[in-house]
Amino acid sequence: MKPRVPIHCIIPPHMLREISARGDADLRAAALATLALSEQMRGRRMLMGPLHAAPSGGRKRRTIFDAGSGTDLPGRRLRGEGDEPTGDAAADEAWDGAGATWDLFFEEFQRDSVDGRGLRLDATVHFGREYDNAFWNGSQMVYGDGDGRLFDRFTRSVDVIGHELTHGVTQYEAKLDYEGQSGALNEHFSDVFGSLVKQRQAGQAAQDADWLVGAGLLLPGVRGKALRSMKEPGTAYDDPLLGADPQPGHMKNYQDVAWDNGGVHINSGIPNRAFCLAAIGIGGPAWLAAGRIWYVALCERLPHRSTFRAAATATLSVAGEIYGSGSREQNAVRHGWGEVGVSPAN
Repeated sequence: MKPRVPIHCIIPPHMLREISARGDADLRAAALATLALSEQMRGRRMLMGPLHAAPSGGRKRRTIFDAGSGTDLPGRRLRGEGDEPTGDAAADEAWDGAGATWDLFFEEFQRDSVDGRGLRLDATVHFGREYDNAFWNGSQMVYGDGDGRLFDRFTRSVDVIGHELTHGVTQYEAKLDYEGQSGALNEHFSDVFGSLVKQRQAGQAAQDADWLVGAGLLLPGVRGKALRSMKEPGTAYDDPLLGADPQPGHMKNYQDVAWDNGGVHINSGIPNRAFCLAAIGIGGPAWLAAGRIWYVALCERLPHRSTFRAAATATLSVAGEIYGSGSREQNAVRHGWGEVGVSPAN
């Protein structure tokens, strides 16, 4: 079956389904409304054509809009380049997060925006009512305010912003099909670069980072620390309303499911742990060596139907080409994949 054109949401459908089954009437309504609205936005996404951007000359081009709790995009303009902060926390967080993501890709990988050609980084905040998600729709970012009981506003975590914008990078590069292992890799690369945005902003070395995705989204009272843990998949949350984190960290626990496009948000825990272990094994800032290896693999080596083994093979090869055969960097990459049960082809 040909996969549907996705919009890429940070909250996976299995988590929303758990809330709709376990929550009270208000939480069920918010979860079901989020699922329905996400499906509606997916339909709009299918009608969109490719975007083309004129080169920016190495300058950020951000615009933040306000949906006013509606669903029409982009909404009312709040802030553009050269404007002062708005005082609206969501708008200013979306602004800063887009800038931090642009900085990572431009300054570390010489990439001009998500498409490499200066695509505008537009974002809409205050989307929908109690909308429990954030997504990249193929042309811009969209952020909900959360339900106020389980989830806070979705601009709070800079790694979530980096994660979603990286879906745009993948859209223009490897174009990883959003199902099965290629879909899990699609989610994995977004977790990788979202985490690198957060770590770079904090000035953290790989061994000092928490490797949590969305640590700021869960409100007090929720039994959890984040949406996902790259270092320890399956340990991010265990809550009566959210259920237990289902992510595996090894191929022996791979989940071949008929939902979530074959478990794209679940099985991404396997390559996530491989990257985390590789980055810690290399040492220092993860965006310098490990990030460069993964970036080159994403942009130059992976076909759209890639498997985990293809990703392991590509990253190991790139590590050898950049840093030398048998180098610390290549050995760390080999070790990372080995620890999650994935063997490269070479």
